[in-house]
Amino acid sequence: MNRRDFLRNTSVTVSAAALLGRTERIFAAGSQKIKVALIGCGGRGKGALKDLKDAAAHLGIQVEVTALADFFMSRAQEAAQKFGVSPELCLEGPDAYKKAIASGPDVVLLVTPPNFRPLHFEAAVNAGKHVFLEKPVAVDPVGARKVMEVGEVARQKKLVVVAGTQRRHQDTYLRTFHAIQNNAIGPIRGGAVYWCGGALWKKDRQPGESDAAYMVRNWVSFAEMSGDHIVEQHVHNIDVANWFIGRTPEAAIGFGGRARRKTGNQFDFFSVDFDYGDGVHIHSMCRQIDGTYGRVSEFFTGADGATWGSGPGKGSGKEGFARQVNVPEIAYVGNPYVQEHVDLLDSIVNGKPLNEAQAVATSTLTGIMGRIAAYTGQLVRWKDLMDPAGGSPWYALELKPSAADFETASVKAPADEIAPVPGKEPKA
Repeated sequence: MNRRDFLRNTSVTVSAAALLGRTERIFAAGSQKIKVALIGCGGRGKGALKDLKDAAAHLGIQVEVTALADFFMSRAQEAAQKFGVSPELCLEGPDAYKKAIASGPDVVLLVTPPNFRPLHFEAAVNAGKHVFLEKPVAVDPVGARKVMEVGEVARQKKLVVVAGTQRRHQDTYLRTFHAIQNNAIGPIRGGAVYWCGGALWKKDRQPGESDAAYMVRNWVSFAEMSGDHIVEQHVHNIDVANWFIGRTPEAAIGFGGRARRKTGNQFDFFSVDFDYGDGVHIHSMCRQIDGTYGRVSEFFTGADGATWGSGPGKGSGKEGFARQVNVPEIAYVGNPYVQEHVDLLDSIVNGKPLNEAQAVATSTLTGIMGRIAAYTGQLVRWKDLMDPAGGSPWYALELKPSAADFETASVKAPADEIAPVPGKEPKA
């Protein structure tokens, strides 16, 4: 029984030795080799390739890099130098992903800005590749539904799809999930999820720089590229809420604003109420402003106790967890970013394909729902984004420029320092 089958079936208990045995069996593979193409060679992309290589070393699997692709050749070359790969494997441009997928990899790492993810994911799955899909996986409802659709195609093809929502691979979160499923705090009644931190980087526009290049270099500043930070960063915490509660919200209402940013068109902060139905509400709070209080976590209250996402803390439900029995130890390498790649490779080698496309796509769409609610000041329902017969103007929302626009050289950057303003001006 693999770990996820175990965690889904809370009526069964498995010893720590059995869980550990699942990983240790891989060491017999020894001589196996995995071919990998990296698409997106920025900081997170290089980090993903390193994590995969560390995971492969842990499992006794060799790694061969078949291509390093990026919008900018300089980034691909930096990755080649870092990993000792021939510069001849470096590819550049908005269509470099096609050549990378055609270079013969078993696994494709998709780590470009999020607006490219649905297009690249579809190309990889159509080519029969296993995929590491960095979060978030879209910036608009059209893109999120595309990932859901392609994820189902991957399932039918028995392809592995592991997402960059690493908390789902982290021992503390897996133990908390198991305990909650076994009624350690009673049914979840509500909670809060947070990603409050400082501003991310911004890069000044260079003389003669194209709109396309400017947007790619500053992708964390444009909603069209990142989905805004409620989607790009806060998706981690939203994903934990969806995972622990076991469903997506029915509706969202919220607000946000822009006070400090000097580039792009995103908000600085969001405050959103996610209504999960049955009286369950989760408060979502995220912020990117320097010099403010930071918190990145999740907290849930139940009928009989409470807990943080990573486990109970002082005064937050230890008694409820103490009543829980048989919470398993997890076969865990100690780094969740590496663990997600251990699980990816393990899944490939053992022929039991994980598929996290639906989970990461629905969590991405949950963040998008919150963003739309804050941008517009309106109540946004899940069915507004999923039901084509509902007549919602948000169902067909597709942010421009799209990923395809970058390949046709038809990119026009939005104006800097202009952000959505909800509602109407008051009457005189």
